[in-house]
Amino acid sequence: MKKTSTPLADGRELIYYDLRDDAVRDAVDRRPLDRTVTSSEIRRDPLLGDSVAIASHRQGRTYHPPANECPLCPSEGERLSEIPDSSYDVVVFENRFPSLAGDSGRCEVVCFTSDHDSSFADLTEEQAGLVLDAWTDRTAELSHLPSVQQVFCFENRGAEIGVTLGHPHGQIYGYPFITPRTALMLRSAAAHKEATGGGNLFDDVLAGELTGERIVLQGEHWVAFVPYAAHWPYEVHLYPRRRVPDLLALGEDARTEFPKVYLELLRRFDRIFDRPGGGKEGVPGGGKEGVGEPPTPYIAAWHQAPFGPLEEFEGVNRDDFALHLELFTIRRTSGKLKFLAGSESGMSVFINDVPPETAAQRLREVASS
Repeated sequence: MKKTSTPLADGRELIYYDLRDDAVRDAVDRRPLDRTVTSSEIRRDPLLGDSVAIASHRQGRTYHPPANECPLCPSEGERLSEIPDSSYDVVVFENRFPSLAGDSGRCEVVCFTSDHDSSFADLTEEQAGLVLDAWTDRTAELSHLPSVQQVFCFENRGAEIGVTLGHPHGQIYGYPFITPRTALMLRSAAAHKEATGGGNLFDDVLAGELTGERIVLQGEHWVAFVPYAAHWPYEVHLYPRRRVPDLLALGEDARTEFPKVYLELLRRFDRIFDRPGGGKEGVPGGGKEGVGEPPTPYIAAWHQAPFGPLEEFEGVNRDDFALHLELFTIRRTSGKLKFLAGSESGMSVFINDVPPETAAQRLREVASS
């Protein structure tokens, strides 16, 4: 992997990650941009104890542009985009409309490929491995920023999720605090460690799933399963067999195997609502490939141990946390979405329409031949 950093016209940083060591990246951003001005502010909710980012400048962000005006495609002639060069493998740059900025953290965009009409599932294993390298490198870099306590790499896919740019991309957030979801995991891990005389919650959860019927696929170094209390209709957790706190600590064997396992998971998600033989689930007579149901919308989220202090979680440290990826879709069946209505949005109590065991069986049925 070759890494090349360059400034954009408004002062933001852009980084090329290339598969070829001899790649040359000397294109200059020719856009007449003023320096980016943000107004991100973190406010703490006194009742719930969590934090909310107020970012009014995001109201003006790019919203569903036509494909020929995509800001994530390479620049071509006088059509200038966020990426100055005419091609790229993987690119990371500071978000022009960040939710977090300055003392309130940092937001970055990760472009997985220059092919606008592609998706992560269409990448080769070599390309997917380069994305993993970029995630790892950015985690390392952001962890050293004074304003960052936790690094979150994720991908939103699909208009149903709220994606406003169709180009295959993800994001990286550097939070200035430990997120509520991670804090809950750490508290649960601390309670489990005390109750079991030193046991590790993540290890015990993984061991329990390995003996059950919710396993989706296994590799030598990775295991994917639908969790016992899945919140979403189709939700898969992907764990390395050897517990590590973050992407930086992944062993070389696990890094090598990851692209194959992850690409297979994503491709199964793309087939999950196809009936055997090519028809669509719930659609009489089915349909041919590419007709009918749009690609499965999903969120893919890396959970890493915080880099900030953990004193408030008595009894646990960073090494007690287990790096893992959570992949889920808001589609519950063909043509129908799972909405977060009164119980979920009002009380944070999820109601799942699909039994986890059924979801796991369905994801095994759509395995690549």
